[in-house]
Amino acid sequence: MINNNINQVLNQMQAIEALAKNQPAQAQKNGTTGDSSFADMMQKAIDQVNTNQMQAAELGKALEMGDPNVDLAQVMVAMQKSRVSFQALTEVRNKLLTAYQDVMNMPV
Repeated sequence: MINNNINQVLNQMQAIEALAKNQPAQAQKNGTTGDSSFADMMQKAIDQVNTNQMQAAELGKALEMGDPNVDLAQVMVAMQKSRVSFQALTEVRNKLLTAYQDVMNMPV
């Protein structure tokens, strides 16, 4: 399960890198299209962060309930993954807000 999640994260990172380099062929190979707008990309990122947080919460609850199929290491990895993804999203939001404020403060 953890290897599958790692592969998904790596694929997403490669797709984002391809989009940043304007390589739509590589992005399409990884399952994304170059036609999506910035708002769509942000919405997908927010949804992914939400999914990570929900999965971590579910695993934590399963561990608390004594599920033998869930171990502590799995829960800790899921929680760290959700924490890091949330922090990254927060940093992107902060950078966007700063850029917006810089544009709004430009003299006309």
